[in-house]
Amino acid sequence: MRVTPEQKELLERAARLKGVSLSSYTLFHLIRIAKKEIEQEERLILSNQDRDLLLSTLENPPPLKGKLKEAIQKYKAKYGDE
Repeated sequence: MRVTPEQKELLERAARLKGVSLSSYTLFHLIRIAKKEIEQEERLILSNQDRDLLLSTLENPPPLKGKLKEAIQKYKAKYGDE
């Protein structure tokens, strides 16, 4: 990674204060930031209203209809109700 002399000195100073090598210091912080960014991108965050709607729908699903209902009936007829 290319850094300016000022940036390198700053990072080296911080690493010295922590008693670790520049590589260890940099890697530790880069890994932490990468994990945080991945978690933020992969996590689904719902508003309170959306959360309540999701839970309500899971607890009280709407009745099946159309092709989905037909497919389930065909499956049960062929393989049983287990």
